[in-house]
Amino acid sequence: MALKAVLLGFNGIVINDDVIRQTLTNQLLIAENLRPDDDDYAEVCLGRSDRACLKGLLAQSGRTASEDSLDKMLTKKSDGYQAWLSELDKLPLYPGLDDLIFRCRAANIKMAIVTGAQRSQVTSVLARAELAEHFSIIVAGDDVSSDGSKPAPDSYLQAVEKLNQSAPDLNLQADECIAIEDSFAGIEAAKNAAVPVVGVAHIYPNHMLQRRATWVVDYLREIKLDWICEKFGGEPVGEEPEAETSDETLPEETLPEEPTDQ
Repeated sequence: MALKAVLLGFNGIVINDDVIRQTLTNQLLIAENLRPDDDDYAEVCLGRSDRACLKGLLAQSGRTASEDSLDKMLTKKSDGYQAWLSELDKLPLYPGLDDLIFRCRAANIKMAIVTGAQRSQVTSVLARAELAEHFSIIVAGDDVSSDGSKPAPDSYLQAVEKLNQSAPDLNLQADECIAIEDSFAGIEAAKNAAVPVVGVAHIYPNHMLQRRATWVVDYLREIKLDWICEKFGGEPVGEEPEAETSDETLPEETLPEEPTDQ
C-alpha cells in the first residue's frame, strides 16, 4: 500500500491565523451581548467549522439562532477576515509548507485542504500565496452541516470522494491518505474517517497529541514525507537522511523553540 494523498487542515497548519479567528468570533459574541470566554472557545471552536463554533457558543449561553442569523454572523466574520488579510504585508504561512508541497508534487501525491473555515477565506489565502493551483480540492466549512463538522468524519470522507472524482483511476482509500492536523477535533475527525494523522503541536504541546495522533511533530517543517512513505510501503521521497524513530513521533531536528511566521 502506497501513500496517495495528503489532506491538510488550514487554520493552524497552512496559516497562523488562530488569534484573528478568535478575535472575530469574540466580536460577534459581544454584538449579541455575550461575554467571550477563552476556555469556552477552546472547547467549542478549535478545529470545528465556523458555523458549529457559533452554534456551540450560543448554546452554552442558552441562546439559539436561526440559520439566517448564523449566515449573517458568518458573513460578518468572513468580511473581518478579508479585512485582516488586506492589512497584512506578508501572510503568516507556516515554515515548511512550500517544501511539503514540493515533495508531494515530486512524488505525485495528491493534495487537498480539509477545514472548517469558510471557503472564501481559504481561496483568498491560497490565491494570495500563489498556492491555489496545488489545491484544486477543498472541503470547507460551507460543505458540511454543523453536525457534520469535525470531529465527525464527514469532511475527510468528502475529500477522499472528491479526489476520486477528480482522478477516477486513483481508486483512493481513506487509509492511503494522511491528514495533517493541529487540533483535537481535527485529529479525531481524520481517525473517525480511518485516515492516519500527523499531529502538529502548533496549538497543543507535543505530549497532548501523542495519545491522539498516529505521529506527532512540533512544527510543520519537521514532517518527513519520505519516512511516512516508507511506513506505507512506498519509495522514499527526496533525499532526506534516514532516521530511527518510534511509531508515535517523527524524526526530530534541532529547531528554534518557536516557529517564525512567513
